[in-house]
Amino acid sequence: MLDNWLPFLIYGALALAIPLSMLGMSFAFATRPSHRTKTRTIPFESGVSQGPPRLQRFTISFYLTALLFIVFDIEIVFLYPLAVVLEPLGWFAFWELTFFLGILGVAYVYIWRKGALEWR
Repeated sequence: MLDNWLPFLIYGALALAIPLSMLGMSFAFATRPSHRTKTRTIPFESGVSQGPPRLQRFTISFYLTALLFIVFDIEIVFLYPLAVVLEPLGWFAFWELTFFLGILGVAYVYIWRKGALEWR
């Protein structure tokens, strides 16, 4: 019975050991300043100061590039299930895959020609 559960026990032990070792190392190697200053007590997240909010404008090309990435990423995800069932479905799946890749290719060339992939 232990042979069936041994991989899960090892995985569980590693799942506990890694975060606990990270916590232990953060306490062991932490640099503690001898005196607190106002700058050191300001909270920050990911190196970005949480000071007063700044108005920052993004160009439309930023959003366009992000949306195009998401669309093409989702479309590529659909290729894997089709590739898995390609052999049992035969020629129908092959032509369907070819048609799908053709549409992706045309869309890619279209956005390339329009300059949507150019970062200005």
